Amino acid sequence: MSLFKLLFVVSIVTVVDATVFAQTETENINNLIDSWHKAAAEADAKIFFGTMAQDAIYIGTDSTERWTKSEFEAFAKPFFERGKAWDFKPIERGVYFAADKNTAWFDETLQTWMGVCRASGVLTKSSENKWQIAHYHLSVTVPNEKIQLFIGLMKSDKTDKTKK
Repeated sequence: MSLFKLLFVVSIVTVVDATVFAQTETENINNLIDSWHKAAAEADAKIFFGTMAQDAIYIGTDSTERWTKSEFEAFAKPFFERGKAWDFKPIERGVYFAADKNTAWFDETLQTWMGVCRASGVLTKSSENKWQIAHYHLSVTVPNEKIQLFIGLMKSDKTDKTKK
């Protein structure tokens, strides 16, 4: 076999391997995030918080909502105890991978009780080679044609929760 043919075969195998990895891991991540959202809707705290890394950060829609995993668990406990936390339904999601294949990030559009929201997150592989959510950031969307109304609403809000 000539060197050219050998290089061609090796490159095809590499491309196929990378494609299979991306498809399988994208499926795994989509399933994990879907299960995470479902766990919140069903108030399954064990699955919901078990999906998050120990050092995870959750950023909510309010300017004061930046929680460590344990802070978020304490905040969310009453919601989970009442039998239903929140119900976010994915509309679309993109998943992307770092070259080392141990870090991934995603962005998603969600249907929520607040209307359409956007979120993004980072996942890392645990020592057991399982994906876990390391960072999640949820935001409310404001249609461009309504941004001036939103800005006016925020100006009338005299509380600045970002200052400590």
